Amino acid sequence: MSLIRDLQALATAVTRTVIRRRNRRAWSSYEASRPAPRETFEAAIFFADSPVNLYQIQQWYEPMRKLAETHPVAVIVRNVATAVALKDECPLPVIYQPFIAETESWLETQRIGAVFYVNQNIVNFRMMRFRDPAHIFISHGESDKDYMASNQLKAYDYTFIAGQAAYERLGRRLVDFDRDKHLRRIGRPQVDVPPAGPSLPDDDRSVVLYAPTWEGDRPSMSYSSLVSHAPAMIDALVATGRHRIIYRPHPRTGVVDPAYRDAHRAVVERLQKANAADPAARHLVDTDSVFGWQLGVSDVCVADISAVAFDFLATGKPLLLTEPASPDTEVDRDGLAGKIRTFRADEAAAVLSVIDDVAHGEDRGRYEQIVEHYFGDTTPGASLQRFLDVSDKVIRHRQTV
Repeated sequence: MSLIRDLQALATAVTRTVIRRRNRRAWSSYEASRPAPRETFEAAIFFADSPVNLYQIQQWYEPMRKLAETHPVAVIVRNVATAVALKDECPLPVIYQPFIAETESWLETQRIGAVFYVNQNIVNFRMMRFRDPAHIFISHGESDKDYMASNQLKAYDYTFIAGQAAYERLGRRLVDFDRDKHLRRIGRPQVDVPPAGPSLPDDDRSVVLYAPTWEGDRPSMSYSSLVSHAPAMIDALVATGRHRIIYRPHPRTGVVDPAYRDAHRAVVERLQKANAADPAARHLVDTDSVFGWQLGVSDVCVADISAVAFDFLATGKPLLLTEPASPDTEVDRDGLAGKIRTFRADEAAAVLSVIDDVAHGEDRGRYEQIVEHYFGDTTPGASLQRFLDVSDKVIRHRQTV
C-alpha cells in the first residue's frame, strides 16, 4: 500500500508540475503580446489565492472598474494559474508577481494609495509590510458567519463594512478594537452593478434561487444546507411544475467533505432529470457565472447564513434563511438569524408553505427596518457611491502624507 501511495503522490506532483509549466508559458506569451500598462496605478487589489477562490474577487470587478475611472486599479496576483484565468475575464490590468521583491520594485514606480484585500489569506501579510498604502479589508461578502468577526481585522488600516449591523457585531465580538477608527460603512456596492447573466423564459413560473454555502473547514463554520435541506426541498419544488430553480452552489463545495460533493451531484442530476421530463421548466445549474444577476431575476431565495442571504435581503423579496443542522455551528442569534425566522431541515419537504409564510407573515413588515440596519441606504447607486467616496478619501490622504 505504501508503494501505491508513493506512486500516486508522484503522479500528482508530476501533473501539477506540467500544469504549472503550461500556465507559465501561457502567461509569458500573454505578457509578450500585450502592451505595457501606460497609467500609473493609484490602488491595487492583492489576491494571493489559486483559481478555486476566484469568486471572491469576481464580485468586485464592477465596483473596482468604476473606482479605476478616477484612481487606476491593478490586480496583483501570486499564482500563475490565477493570472492566466484573470487575464481573460478581469476588466482591470492583471500583474503577476510571484516574488515580494518584484512587488517592492513595482511599488516604487507607482502612486498606490490603497491596497484592497478580499480574503484573509496569510500571504496578505507579505503585502502589508509596505507602509505607504492604506491596507483595506473589503471581504467577499457581508454575513453573520464567524469569519466576519475575526481578530485579523486589527491588522488592517480600515475594514469596509456594509452598515450598522456589522458595526455592532464587531463591537460584541472583538476585544479592544477601535471601531470608529478602523470601520467605514459602504453598504454592498456589488448589488448596485450586477453583472449580466443568462436570459430566462418570460413565463408564469416563480423563480427560486437556491445558493447554499460550502461545508466549511471547521465545525463552527458548518453552515451549508446542501446535505440537510436540499434533497427534500428540491423534490418539493420540482414537483409543483410552477417553479424554476436556479441552483448556485458555492465554488468550494465538497473541498473538505466528500458528502457535500455527492449531495451537489445529486441536486444536479435531479434538475437535469426534471428538465428532461419537462423542457419548459428550464431549471438552471449555475456554476460559472459571476454572482449578482440572480438577485434581480429570482422571486425568492433559499440561502444559508452567508453573503448570499445578505445580498438577497437587500432586494426586499422573500428570503428563507436556513437553520444549520449541526449543533456545533456558530450561529449569531443577535444577527440576522435572530431577526427573521429560519428554515429548519425538518421543514424542507414543506418548503412551499414556508415560502408562503415568509412572503406574507409577520416578518414582512420588519424587512425594511432590517435592510436599513444591515446596509443603510439601498437606493440604487447609493452603496456604490459610498464605496467610491470613501475609497477616494483614503487614497488621496495616503498620497499626500
